[in-house]
Amino acid sequence: MKKLLLFFVLITSQLYFSQSDCVSAAPICGDTNFSAQPTGPGLILEDLGGCLSDDENYSLWYKFTIATGGSLTFSINPNVFADDYDFGVYGPNPNCSLLSPPNSGLLPIRCNFSGADGPTGLSLTATDPNGGGTQWSSALNVLPGEIYYLVVDNYSNSPNGFSISFGGTATLLTPFDHNIANQYQPNPFLQPGPNQNGEIDICENPTIFNFSTLSAGIINGNPNFVVKYYTSATNAIDNVNPITAPISVNSTTTYHYAINYVDPNPISFLNQCREFGTIKFIDRSIKLTNATLTACNNNNVGTAKYDLTAAAINPTSMPNLTLKYYPSMADLNAGTNQITNLTAYESAEKSVFVKATNTFGCTQIVEIELKFYTVIVLTPVTLESCYIPNAITTASFDLTSANVSTLPGITKKFYPTMADALAGTNEIFNQTIFITTDRDVFVRVFDTNGCYAITKITLKVLPPVKSTVLKDKTICMEDRTTLDAGPGFDGYEWSTGATTQTIQGVPVGSYWVKLQTGKCFTMQQVNVYASQQPIIASLDITNNTITVTASGGTAPYQYSIDGITWQNSNIFNNLPRGENKIYLKDSFDCNPIIVQVTVPNLINAITPNGDNVNDVLDYTSLAYKKDLVFTIYNRYGNKIYEGDKMRNYKWDGTSSGKKIGTGTYWYTISWTENDANRTQTKYSGWILVKNRE
Repeated sequence: MKKLLLFFVLITSQLYFSQSDCVSAAPICGDTNFSAQPTGPGLILEDLGGCLSDDENYSLWYKFTIATGGSLTFSINPNVFADDYDFGVYGPNPNCSLLSPPNSGLLPIRCNFSGADGPTGLSLTATDPNGGGTQWSSALNVLPGEIYYLVVDNYSNSPNGFSISFGGTATLLTPFDHNIANQYQPNPFLQPGPNQNGEIDICENPTIFNFSTLSAGIINGNPNFVVKYYTSATNAIDNVNPITAPISVNSTTTYHYAINYVDPNPISFLNQCREFGTIKFIDRSIKLTNATLTACNNNNVGTAKYDLTAAAINPTSMPNLTLKYYPSMADLNAGTNQITNLTAYESAEKSVFVKATNTFGCTQIVEIELKFYTVIVLTPVTLESCYIPNAITTASFDLTSANVSTLPGITKKFYPTMADALAGTNEIFNQTIFITTDRDVFVRVFDTNGCYAITKITLKVLPPVKSTVLKDKTICMEDRTTLDAGPGFDGYEWSTGATTQTIQGVPVGSYWVKLQTGKCFTMQQVNVYASQQPIIASLDITNNTITVTASGGTAPYQYSIDGITWQNSNIFNNLPRGENKIYLKDSFDCNPIIVQVTVPNLINAITPNGDNVNDVLDYTSLAYKKDLVFTIYNRYGNKIYEGDKMRNYKWDGTSSGKKIGTGTYWYTISWTENDANRTQTKYSGWILVKNRE
């Protein structure tokens, strides 16, 4: 017997459970194997007759119609081998009422009451229609259109079920076999789902589903068939509580459907034929999650660059997803402004939205929240450093000491300008010994997240702070003085070793003091000079009067001829002839300068007449004077004679070897005193020359 190839998953465990009487016999629609489980003798205690002389025990009744004539066999296989199953076949076209008392008299045309365990049924090799004491009875020869009834009885009265399979050359009538001349089902029924395997993809689990949308595809154009849907196998078998409206379905529940044939003949046996299938919803939903991305708001500019592909929206690594990113939900809904620079998306803090689509056409929208790492708070800092002595406008700075942040784990890079700090160019590498004048530099501070902020470091050169009080002094060489560095310094260190503000009893010399202002020291030089001694530059002697010309030192000058009595005038009168001392001092009142000066014996007349009396003007007595010379002038101021060492400092009243005329002549005597200042001394006077005519 050719088996019917079904593409449905048949429900066989409890296919029939209430068909325990002949009048309510369940139809066997086709020769497909099935299983069942009897639960009792039914409502009518029927007299089975023939070899089944005993009353019903745990029994089930079936009826079937022959589609193709031939020999019919079947095998009843107990689920528990030790159970004793019996059977009886009635027909063709029997009357069930004849099985009920008092009309009992309908005998089975095949039966078996063997007490053996295990399978029983009709066999092509058996010869006895009643089994002849064996488990198998002879095959039944049938014709098309004949109707037969089959009772299967569990003599062991156990709830254990059985399965039945048909064989032989005959076939059973079914509206579900489109191979039988396409009489009822010209087209194969198709299981629902894209792969026609009863599996339907859903994008949400659970989701609302309308089962009626599947009916046309299942029936596949076959006339006179309807489909009903159920939430359980029991409801499908009993044809109760069918699904009539969209319901919420999920991927963990198996749903059932039944295909009914609706014969144009309302009393047709085929109207009772049903085939069953299952529907399984396959969860194709996308299991993405919302995520948060955190990036650096570098230098607190208000935006950061995000790698959107790094957002952990796909924790289970679902494959074959197409992801599209949008800056807003409105853009996502409209399909506008799709983000393309996914790995370097610059944005303020906000949310972007991702539309995920899988190969099943399912979509999901998730949100990526874009956040900033905690802003690096920096404080501008001023660094002060002491000047470099040989370049007082510069100082050496340790940039790493700038405490611009209290965050732990930070690193710093230093740059000469803000532009360099932003671009990361021209980094300062001599960070701990950065020599510069007053200026600003910039530090780029990185936290443990790799974020950075920039702030300014103001570099201030602390210049030397000198005392405005401490000045060079001029004193007499023999004096002592006090040097005062002035108040307001944090420390003093003198070249003498003193550490006080002032030092006393300081002689002429060069000194320094190291002045401390805060952390800096300023070396200040100070000198105690010896006052410049005045000098007697020249002495003019006229008769007994000396006029002193002083220079050097510091005016005003004072003059004295005894070192006791001093006068402001530089003229001394009525001096005696011979050696005199002139004393000079300036405003410093130091030890005076002393010059010894000679007031020569004046000769006012000569008579060069050869009588050896006053014949010559003779100043040989002054020959010891350095650079001594005397000069004679006529009344017109013309030099007529010069008496020097060569002429033995004498004049005989001649000029150029000739006697001059009697008259009054002027003369000067000059010399250099043998003192330290080489005082120039000049004597002037007149002389009468009287020659004999």
